[in-house]
Amino acid sequence: MPAMTPSDNAPRRVVVTGAARGIGAAIAGAFVAEGDQVVLVDRARDVADTAADLGAKSAVCDLGDPDDARRGISEAIDTLDGIDVLVNNAGVFEIVPLLDIEAEQWSRMFDINTRSMLLTTQVAARRMIDQGTGGRIVNMASMGGKDPARGQSHYAASKAAVIALTQATAKELGEYQITANSLCPGYVLTEMGADTRTPEMVAGWSSLSPLGRCGSPDDVAAMAVFLASPSAAYLTGQAFNVTGGMIMH
Repeated sequence: MPAMTPSDNAPRRVVVTGAARGIGAAIAGAFVAEGDQVVLVDRARDVADTAADLGAKSAVCDLGDPDDARRGISEAIDTLDGIDVLVNNAGVFEIVPLLDIEAEQWSRMFDINTRSMLLTTQVAARRMIDQGTGGRIVNMASMGGKDPARGQSHYAASKAAVIALTQATAKELGEYQITANSLCPGYVLTEMGADTRTPEMVAGWSSLSPLGRCGSPDDVAAMAVFLASPSAAYLTGQAFNVTGGMIMH
């Protein structure tokens, strides 16, 4: 059965989490530029300002809280009167040596980076199934989910779990013509992690890419939009590197 998605000219109904700033805001803006109807979801209340600047809608919720996550995504979907694309971008990052990670830090990392994706996917996928027109789910993983760096054990583990969750999602929802893929950005210079990097670190990261630079939020946004396009209808269960060649597996 061919994928049942909106026609090329019809605006898609898109929900993007973690969209107040950084990669999430760039992804939301890229979909708006495509003429799509977009709701930005974030726990930061200034997500409303970002949405207004883009000409989109917003919903405030704490994705680390299961009940609030379900409520917020349901509200976003209701605002659009349905959903065609879910981009699970919300996440947190910190650097802590392996031997110093506390159980609470580990749990918080997984609650926000991984569990929230399960919850939002459950809500969105049920609506997609009821609509009967398929859908697209794009989950934000990380290069760290494939090639962990020092000091990122809990972060890398949470992103490896995102990749596995995405693959399982693709297998379980494929019969409904819902695709699920994850993105694995490399070093992308955003607000997240800004307090942990130095110019020397940025230069070192840039040297890891054959292209000689770190990524931008727009680089990641372009891939997210592609995965929601008709050209990506037969792509599912994949973990796509957006790393400028920093890793190639």
